[in-house]
Amino acid sequence: MIFQRSKSTLVNILIQTLIWIVLGIVLLFNQPLGWNIEVPCQFWIKQVFIFFLLIAAYYLNAYTLVPRFLLKNRTGIYFLLIALVIAVIMVLTSWIDNYLELPRLFYEAFMKKKNSLQSIKGKHGYDILTLAISALVLGISTSITTTQIWQRDKQRHQEMEQEKISSELSFLKAQINPHFFFNTLNNIYALTVVNVETSRTALHQLSRMMRYVLYDTQNSTALLSQEIAFIKDYISLMQLRLTDKVTVNFSSPSPLKDFAVAPMLFLTFVENAFKHGISDTQPSTIDVIIEQDDNKVNLTVKNSIYKTQDSIEENQGIGLNNTIRRLDLLYPGKYTLKVDDTGEGNMYIVNLTIQL
Repeated sequence: MIFQRSKSTLVNILIQTLIWIVLGIVLLFNQPLGWNIEVPCQFWIKQVFIFFLLIAAYYLNAYTLVPRFLLKNRTGIYFLLIALVIAVIMVLTSWIDNYLELPRLFYEAFMKKKNSLQSIKGKHGYDILTLAISALVLGISTSITTTQIWQRDKQRHQEMEQEKISSELSFLKAQINPHFFFNTLNNIYALTVVNVETSRTALHQLSRMMRYVLYDTQNSTALLSQEIAFIKDYISLMQLRLTDKVTVNFSSPSPLKDFAVAPMLFLTFVENAFKHGISDTQPSTIDVIIEQDDNKVNLTVKNSIYKTQDSIEENQGIGLNNTIRRLDLLYPGKYTLKVDDTGEGNMYIVNLTIQL
């Protein structure tokens, strides 16, 4: 953002410098049309005076008139003030003419050339040129200022939107981590009743997983290989409490092409499979398949159905709600989430594809 601001400032300075160079050339090196005489030095003094007068009008319009009137929907007052500024420029131009005695000097010069009629035409034409240049300078000032203010407001809006998204993502992630932690602790608590030694192994695995959650995911992204390793650890931890009636199949891409991904995105779908797809009395199957195609990652989670399961829209816990919201924020238009909850083949299928 700082680089963009400095770049925008540099471009603004270059544009205004170019404007004043071109205007200076027009005013200081352009003689009035039809004046084929030696121009007195007072004329160049007048042109320098007009040059600085136009600079003052430009920045008066840019920093006062446009922000306070035009952009505040006070358009009528704005155009009246612009007309007043142009009138003041023309009055001051006429005053400097008389103060420097330019009409008399030009008249004498033309009389020497015996071309006094051309003097009147030339003077009138040059007044029109001054009027046109004044209007042009104010028009350029208005255009550049409104564009800059619009860009600045747009950039500020984008920064605020980004801060809002970052805050929301941090909040969602903070909710997902305890959600996973508490669910896993409940599973380990159940293990302590059945097998103390197994529960100790589970606690050791959990500590390794929490190290990833608390430290390796502090940044906004993690490596895909780390996320897959975390899912493997989670499945291994869940299998410690499962009976022989439950079959768990896991596959991941090999070889794996590492990409940066948002951490803890896959966990909720896998967690829900273990939460809702296991029966204590009947054979159960859970399939977790992670596939990769160039920069696309596909997660497929299948689990058996043993009781009425609502659709994903009707059965969204904290973890699932937050995961879908994170996908919306992190991968807008770059992910698809399909859920087959019709129970065909007695399976509940979730398919997530992310374009990395």
